[in-house]
Amino acid sequence: MEIASEAQDGEEALVAIRNVSPDLLFLDIQMPGMSGFDVLDRLDTNIPDVISTTAFDQHALRAFEVNALDYLLKPIAPERLAVALSRVMPRSSRRLSQVFVRDGDHCWIVRVRDILLESEGNYTRLYFREAHPLVRRSLNTLEQQLDPDVFFRANRKQIFNLNSIQKTTISVNGGVSATFPQGKLIELSRRQSDLLKQLMSSSSHAAGF
Repeated sequence: MEIASEAQDGEEALVAIRNVSPDLLFLDIQMPGMSGFDVLDRLDTNIPDVISTTAFDQHALRAFEVNALDYLLKPIAPERLAVALSRVMPRSSRRLSQVFVRDGDHCWIVRVRDILLESEGNYTRLYFREAHPLVRRSLNTLEQQLDPDVFFRANRKQIFNLNSIQKTTISVNGGVSATFPQGKLIELSRRQSDLLKQLMSSSSHAAGF
């Protein structure tokens, strides 16, 4: 492990992250000017893995809400640090399999493959089972954490799992309409429909056209 940069506050952290593009960020929650959570909210691209560090344990739930790999309480014992570092994977093998989702008083641990994502400005609406919570992450930010061999960008607002398509129909304009278990119907343009057909015909994803 190599220390690529250090920062004294949130503003310095933002500059360092954008300049260095680290794989891992040890992020204090309480900092001068802005909190660690504020720093993450202002990052739209090149978001590293995060291990939260703090002297207070009341922030643990929020830390896992932003999908931190671990939550370390100060003073940090070397053996506890080793456990946290063991959870870090190289970027080349990094694939998000499940996420902690919170909306108000409701919390879920959800398999990523069960989620359909829909942009609502700087937020994203997640659809899974009967739930559709709103999370404080942009669709572009979440897309970086998804496996591109499994998830398909249908349009500017929606991303879905190729394995979750229930059925497809050809629309009047020659595009494809896809139906999903969450009760969602997504219309694809002719161009995206052609791309989807190519992906489905060249992979093991189960769907017919």
